[in-house]
Amino acid sequence: MAADRTTGRYIAVEGPIGVGKTALARRLASEFGSRLLLETVEENPFLRKFYEDPERHAFQTQLFFLLERYRQQRDIQERGLPAGGLVTDYLFAKDGIFAGINLNTDEGALYKQIFQLLDRQIPRPDLVIYLEARPEVLLKRIKKRGLEYERPITKEYLERLTEAFRNFFHHYTEAPLLVVNSSDIDFVEHGSDLVDLINEIRSMRQGVQHYIPLGSR
Repeated sequence: MAADRTTGRYIAVEGPIGVGKTALARRLASEFGSRLLLETVEENPFLRKFYEDPERHAFQTQLFFLLERYRQQRDIQERGLPAGGLVTDYLFAKDGIFAGINLNTDEGALYKQIFQLLDRQIPRPDLVIYLEARPEVLLKRIKKRGLEYERPITKEYLERLTEAFRNFFHHYTEAPLLVVNSSDIDFVEHGSDLVDLINEIRSMRQGVQHYIPLGSR
């Protein structure tokens, strides 16, 4: 029997707001017997203020996320990967995507300097899974989960965000990348979708692969 390429690996699940990163990360960690590491979104004290007044609170919100993710990643670097591997629901490098669409020129320049200093000191994943979905699908999922602070999110903002994610991952080369179209599937409610994806992950090698589930239309 061939060795399981997922054993002991660092897998990062990424994608725009509402795409299902955390739900998939939980399922993958359970499937592979890996440690689960989630970003601390709701602990950001500036997030609610950001959605109410983006121009005023974007920089503080972004900087809190950057430093908190850095703290988690440095812990990985210092302790080493768990024997069973690690699954996260974010990629540290994606932090710049939100900075790019939310910060003004001066804030963005300062943010970039801080990011570059921190980025040199963290581990890189062995595999990145990028979930993409149409903006209208993302908005529907966001409304369904009913988080009060996310109510101000608009379809227009999600359109800008999904485009920024596509541009980022179009040029991403730091790790093998599996791009998954998740507009018409649900990995949590439909087990067959998850089984097919896990098989795809197990066979993933180098470079970039695109996975369009059979349930997609």
